[in-house]
Amino acid sequence: MRPFSYQPGKKFGGGRALKTPPGAMNKTEAERSRELESLKAAGEIIGWWFEPFRLRLAEDNAFYTVDFMVVRPDGTIELEEVKGHWEEAALVRIKVAASLYPFSFVALKKRTKKDGGGWERREFKNLDDSVELGTR
Repeated sequence: MRPFSYQPGKKFGGGRALKTPPGAMNKTEAERSRELESLKAAGEIIGWWFEPFRLRLAEDNAFYTVDFMVVRPDGTIELEEVKGHWEEAALVRIKVAASLYPFSFVALKKRTKKDGGGWERREFKNLDDSVELGTR
């Protein structure tokens, strides 16, 4: 067994399996962490933390785990969600979190090399600042 491989428990009933276990970075998150470390070395940010905490979104067991917390030199705290692609459920979670908590939420989507690389950035300061989702 590889050191960081993940095997679902015996009670796992199917559905979408986790590709990385909690606390371990996927490739996209690892790339972002290297960029954040470079920004820290250059003095553009004070510090960053990976999965520092979870936010409760509803009274039931609905939580949002923050990918990265970034502290800017002016003391501003940004909570970043890093994705290779966005699914509607992930957008809903970040929008709900932004409507409940006094942080600046940033959604980063990895751009392909064909599209110039880097990150597509969307900021959510509260639910009113976000783009409306289509209804099904």
